[in-house]
Amino acid sequence: MPNIISIIVTFNPNISILEILLTTLSPQVDNIIIVDNGTSNDILKNIQTILPSNGNIIIKNYNSGIASAINTGIVEAKIRLASHVIIFDQDSIPTPNMIEELISAAVNKKNLAAIGPCYVDKRQDNPPPFVSTQGLRLIRHVYNGNDATVPVDYLISSGCLIPMEAFDKVGHMREDLFIDYVDIEWGLRAKSLGLQSYGLFSAHMEHNLGDKPFNFFGKNIPIHSPQRHYYHFRNAILLYKEPWINNNWKFVDFSRLILKYTFYSIFTKPQLKHLYMMSLGIFHGLINKSGKLNK
Repeated sequence: MPNIISIIVTFNPNISILEILLTTLSPQVDNIIIVDNGTSNDILKNIQTILPSNGNIIIKNYNSGIASAINTGIVEAKIRLASHVIIFDQDSIPTPNMIEELISAAVNKKNLAAIGPCYVDKRQDNPPPFVSTQGLRLIRHVYNGNDATVPVDYLISSGCLIPMEAFDKVGHMREDLFIDYVDIEWGLRAKSLGLQSYGLFSAHMEHNLGDKPFNFFGKNIPIHSPQRHYYHFRNAILLYKEPWINNNWKFVDFSRLILKYTFYSIFTKPQLKHLYMMSLGIFHGLINKSGKLNK
């Protein structure tokens, strides 16, 4: 029988949403490990009061970044002899059978890196597709009624089920990225080592991507803070320097990065702040500066 341990990274979470996550998740896993990344004491006390009987919390007292927090959870899960870990953001809500769906689909997958669900952002018209690159094109995979799973280049970390043996082959998350591109880097690294990630159309969860979306000619575009855009652009540049990442993926992602830079510079307020932080991120990526941004 699989021993499934969930890792939830928290940082000043909405307690009501976190409680829904814990309540929904608790019957689906053997243990829950919350890794708290510096939440204020009053909110931290509230987290401790809503922990389920199979829940535990590791308090870091400072924001170590998403990658470091996930790695802390992985180490603890290994001590607890987990067969799989499943990672969640603090505001994601799985359906009651999501993990069962993921485990069932994972059984027959050889060289599995990870398998993840479709996620629905209620602020969007449609759930985002799974993505992969083919040649110099980005392929957007949507459910066509036939294929239950689809091979992908990477998955978002939230809702991602990973066999522990994959970490033995691939290693842990890259901590110097701090936040953003952490899941992308790990997925691409796994793929370069011969492991494959999959998206599962029949598994679902709720997940909000970014802050309040910007409506652009009827299309809702996810928007992040200027500081988050700093990490996005810096870490993209850092990844482009990696020799083990395929050049076609670099070309496709860089093409999208140019579009994002243009769009956020013109349409995202305050424009000058976003422009400055994106440009700083690019500069720091070029000079190999990583880790947490010191304000």
